[in-house]
Amino acid sequence: MTTARIRTEQFCRRYGLGVPILMAPMAGSCPPSLAIAVANAGGLGACGILHMQAADVTAWVAQFRQQSEGVFQLNVWIPDPSPVRDAQHEARVRDFLSQWGPSVPPEAGNVALPDFAAQCEAMLAVDPPIVSSIMGLYPSGFVKQLKARGIAWFATVTTVAEARAAQAAGADVLVVQGMEAGGHRGSFEADRAQAQQVGLFSLLPAVVDAVKIPVVATGGIADARGVAAALTLGASAAQVGTGFLRSPEAKIHPAWAKALAGAAPEDTVVTRAFSGRAGRGIATDYVRAAEAAAAPAAAPYPVQRGLTSEMRKAALQSGDVQKMQLWAGQSAGLASDEPAADIVRSLWSGAQQFLP
Repeated sequence: MTTARIRTEQFCRRYGLGVPILMAPMAGSCPPSLAIAVANAGGLGACGILHMQAADVTAWVAQFRQQSEGVFQLNVWIPDPSPVRDAQHEARVRDFLSQWGPSVPPEAGNVALPDFAAQCEAMLAVDPPIVSSIMGLYPSGFVKQLKARGIAWFATVTTVAEARAAQAAGADVLVVQGMEAGGHRGSFEADRAQAQQVGLFSLLPAVVDAVKIPVVATGGIADARGVAAALTLGASAAQVGTGFLRSPEAKIHPAWAKALAGAAPEDTVVTRAFSGRAGRGIATDYVRAAEAAAAPAAAPYPVQRGLTSEMRKAALQSGDVQKMQLWAGQSAGLASDEPAADIVRSLWSGAQQFLP
């Protein structure tokens, strides 16, 4: 077994990093400003392109490269099968949502996602050093194109079985996501995302023992102690999401940032109430009501996301925190409001004090 310091040094040298701190590719919450600040501090910047068209991807990368010579990753979801629609059930969901925001028209659930193949082509066109995946594995043909271009593939996994499958499919690095993580769970199968919830510090050493490629730890890491613990358990680097959201470069709604600052671990819950896909966020009044036994079950992704769209927009406009989509990991209360570069430096300098 190599020591934590040797592992991190090898990982940083391989991927051109100054420190083993990765920014999580949080779709909708990864402006270039945040990725630039993290990369310029020696970490890995990131962009989740889930909701972006090809032109948006090109523009994001151009802005990043204008202000940073650092390293970044682009991330996209592997698409789920087309959802099974149920008009009667969706009507019940719409009636429920009308109690929490504007009335929801029947067509709200007709959500058209960006074309996955076009997004993959857009990533190849901008030639990032790293692409990452979540919710599954890239098709073998795309993996071959990545390999031919020398682009590394970081695959997000949530179980040992997923880790083995990703290694076999050609992943270069595994991003091991514990159930503590904020935002959507990266499970390959949507219906298992809530049933199979494994904590990071149980999952991480099990994956490290099961595979032969480097592992990055993510989920509930928001301070130097978490980074050091992850590295001690075999990770080569730590990926941080919620821990960056209060930084000025993240540009999230002030009410969201305030809610993060006051959140205890038990104040978060995994819910399908916003998108139809399981994700961890703060248990607001809306979330608690949506999770109650009397409430209709969420529609599948992305139908539920479309149905809740107007409620989420109205909440942002009014600043009503009880109706906002407040993604948050279980360590949200440890997140700092310092500049992102200072957070990167603090995470690594502090972690080193715990490492032998």
